[in-house]
Amino acid sequence: MTILITGATGLVGSRLLPRLVDAGVDCRALVRPGRTVLNGVATVEGDLLDPESLASAVEGVSAIVHLAAVLRVLDPDEIRRANVEGTQNLIAAAKAHAPEARIIMASTGLVYNDDIPRPAREDDPANPTRAYPASKLAAENALRDSGLTWSVLRLGFVYGDGDGHLQSAPQLLGSWNWHPAQTLSLIHQRDIATAVELALTGSLGGHVVNIVDEAPTSVYEIASIVGAAYESSAKPLPNPWMGHLDGSLARSLGFKPTVPTVYHAQREAIL
Repeated sequence: MTILITGATGLVGSRLLPRLVDAGVDCRALVRPGRTVLNGVATVEGDLLDPESLASAVEGVSAIVHLAAVLRVLDPDEIRRANVEGTQNLIAAAKAHAPEARIIMASTGLVYNDDIPRPAREDDPANPTRAYPASKLAAENALRDSGLTWSVLRLGFVYGDGDGHLQSAPQLLGSWNWHPAQTLSLIHQRDIATAVELALTGSLGGHVVNIVDEAPTSVYEIASIVGAAYESSAKPLPNPWMGHLDGSLARSLGFKPTVPTVYHAQREAIL
């Protein structure tokens, strides 16, 4: 089995790729000119916004792990082009050159509406207005309508392996005026690999699944863990379920996180 990884040099891809290689997976990485990955991993120079560069990238692969995305930039058109048009170009290349390939796409739990009255399930309303989740939902829909074999992984807040992402959470969530008692579903980098390896077996085929750990954690606790200040409050939460994803579908399909809580990660020094 040869798999193509897009976004192999990014926050998630750079940590996923070594784990897949260690698991014996034959990996190929789509990279922009001048970017490098692990020694021994085949690379194809290209860009998701350059359709002609994608034919050689997808040729002969049995699966594609699509991680490439643009997130925190100010230009919403840039986000849309990268995340929607880029995904559409990848789909077109797969249809033309690897129609039997399984496509596993990383998405986000940010797609869900903020007013869901319980932990968000995969069939709950998703009408995001912010540019990034709106673009990811559009990309999900393009893949689901493609006729290809697919899985969509809606990831919780990603952290771990020294990526600095959890450390950025208090400032980010503070800028969104999140209540300190609001909980956030998390997923460790190690368990993104757990989910991708499961998806490569076909166990998640045809499913959109929330990929989260076992214990949503409050913003205040996250700030304490990373040593950041966060203003405390005893005011009522407008919706205590916002940011909390239901991971039961993934568990029913065989997903079991190896880092069940952020406190486990803290004890193992793998934040």
